[in-house]
Amino acid sequence: MTAVTGPGPWPGVDALEAQNVVLGELGSPPEGVTGMPFAVVLTQRGPWSDLLGRAVGMLVDLPVELGPHGWRLTGRPGGDLVRSRSYLRDDVDALAVAAHGWSGPLVVPVCGPVTTAASVDLARGDRVLSDPGASRDVAESLAAGVVDHLASLRRAVPGAHPTLLLHEPALAAAIEARVPTFSGRATLRAVPVQVAGERIAAVAAAARSAGAGDVVVHTGSSLVGLPAALAAGADGVAVEIKDLPAAGWEQLAGAVEAGTALWAQLAPAPRAPGGGVDVAAHAQQLLQPWSRIGLATARLEGVVLMAAVADGAPAARSGLADAVQAAQRVADRAAG
Repeated sequence: MTAVTGPGPWPGVDALEAQNVVLGELGSPPEGVTGMPFAVVLTQRGPWSDLLGRAVGMLVDLPVELGPHGWRLTGRPGGDLVRSRSYLRDDVDALAVAAHGWSGPLVVPVCGPVTTAASVDLARGDRVLSDPGASRDVAESLAAGVVDHLASLRRAVPGAHPTLLLHEPALAAAIEARVPTFSGRATLRAVPVQVAGERIAAVAAAARSAGAGDVVVHTGSSLVGLPAALAAGADGVAVEIKDLPAAGWEQLAGAVEAGTALWAQLAPAPRAPGGGVDVAAHAQQLLQPWSRIGLATARLEGVVLMAAVADGAPAARSGLADAVQAAQRVADRAAG
């Protein structure tokens, strides 16, 4: 059965309102479609509440603070860490209210260990990614934090079946030696695919031990990180499919045929001549390259469609509704 969800980031500053929208759009999908509600990430509340801010707030025994250039490791917890963790607790409480009585899938978005290491500075020095030992420590600390976070979510929504969605937008840059140094005048050494896979695997294993049914790695708009995700044993890979080249679809085809689930993040729905949503064209973002590459139609049943990230609340709500309609088209194709 074709499923539909969202990547996590959501406009606005009211967690309860956002979660009510998500549960309303995805909690009762049409026949043939599985709705997968997700925990919202309210990026507009500031750096304490975006994907990176939430991840550093989850770190266990590795305190951080906001410096002039962003997050950095520090010797003791401070106000920034308190604020990050407070937002996270508030979001879990909001989810508990919005999802009261919910029984079913729940997607839990978290910034992945490689992107976190590429985005946080050492207390004195360059990015954490520049130090293999520090990178390993961050991955292990994040793994412990994810265990705690999943435990909180399962207490808040006892009927939830969590899936961990690890966002790794910096994975390709880390593998290709494109992460800039602190000065910006050079780039850090490339992270070997196997090492990147080990960092992700540490978090994935911890999540599964804490009750996550699946772990999906979101590689952004690039598939450079796909081998690392596969080396980590990811159950699925998420990717923005707009403008994905033929070579990328070839890579995805191999992964899908080997049993890895595809989470396809759509671009915003195109508009029909009359001004409404062109549902057929929206679904064709997936269906056309899927057919062109020769993947079996029946395998579409295992695809998860992800709504595009939107700037405003009305667009975000519409984006979820549009993705549900596209999922219906995909489900019909799979059944036919």
